Amino acid sequence: MLPIFLRFLLLGLTSFGGPAAHLGYFRHTFVNELGWLDDKRYASFVALSQFMPGPASSQVGFAIGYHRGGLAGALAAFAGFTLPSFILMYLLAVTTAAWLGHQYMQGIVHGLKLLAVVVVADAVLTMFKQFCQRHIARVLMLASAAAMLIFPFLWTQVALLIVAAILGVCCLSIAHDATADNTPPRLAPIQLNYLSLGLFIGLFVASFFALHLGKEAGLFAEFFRVGSLVFGGGHVVLPLLETALGDAISGDRFLTGYAFAQAVPGPMFTFASFLGAEMMLDNPFIGAAIATVAIFLPGFLLMLVGLRSWHAIAARPKIAGMLAGVNASVVGLLAAALYQPVFSQGVLSAVDMAIVLLGFGVLKLFKPPILVLVVGFGISGIVVGL
Repeated sequence: MLPIFLRFLLLGLTSFGGPAAHLGYFRHTFVNELGWLDDKRYASFVALSQFMPGPASSQVGFAIGYHRGGLAGALAAFAGFTLPSFILMYLLAVTTAAWLGHQYMQGIVHGLKLLAVVVVADAVLTMFKQFCQRHIARVLMLASAAAMLIFPFLWTQVALLIVAAILGVCCLSIAHDATADNTPPRLAPIQLNYLSLGLFIGLFVASFFALHLGKEAGLFAEFFRVGSLVFGGGHVVLPLLETALGDAISGDRFLTGYAFAQAVPGPMFTFASFLGAEMMLDNPFIGAAIATVAIFLPGFLLMLVGLRSWHAIAARPKIAGMLAGVNASVVGLLAAALYQPVFSQGVLSAVDMAIVLLGFGVLKLFKPPILVLVVGFGISGIVVGL
């Protein structure tokens, strides 16, 4: 399990840019570099995460870990990817944030945001070639990207995926390609499947009655309920958390924590770590840990259920067509995310654009390890900031 943990730990330390960038980093590392799974299996994990509540990129990482090493591998992947941002958000909640104003640190963060542009652009291009070969798939991809840019709402994403699934069943149904991935999928034991579903339902129902059982139980209940209702993850969690927490935390600290969550690597859902520490000032570490586990747990419990049924039916022609439609739409959603927020918040000048173009060229021509790119873009960001 150690190799899985270390790989995801490196990604947790360097994955700036939000969920779209994380999916690009995952694909580059586990499909291109390591070959732990192929593009079609990876795309099926991405598609499944779109239909499940919870943090989409973390769920994909969880599925990759499970595919590689079972439940222990899934937990190792989650721990490695989440630990750096959890620690940073906890420390930011309990200590001064003055170091964030340091010029060099700002330069490194900016450089890594530019790297996110390169990684996501490469993922969009590669996934377009892989999943948008047919005319209808290309139409779906372009329509999804355009709709998401014009109407950047959660309901838009849900509607696009539903329409894409229907059109896929009608127009893209194909026989399963048995040669695509000869590795048999790792399925959860049926007992674990039932246990996961039962635990999710039980905890979700209990979350409405746990507010009077003590501070810790109430904190867990609030964040578990939010994690059960957030589709798409990332920035979508902001309005739900703001509504759920109400006056439990000041508006100023809430927005400060949200700003920090966008500046650190790793999953956006570790925003909960900051809020949990703020809401239990007498024991901030326990508060941060409870909030973090609670907000991630629903998505992971449902992912265990989905992985089993998803792979059991994914080889059927109609389901394969549905997946083809969803995959094409996901490429469009990723293309929209490439512009907003990855490009719009990362590329702020002509020099930034030049760095992105040069970095993209280096990636495509020489295919260096991701760590080399991280160091190069971090140095570039410092130089540009001076």
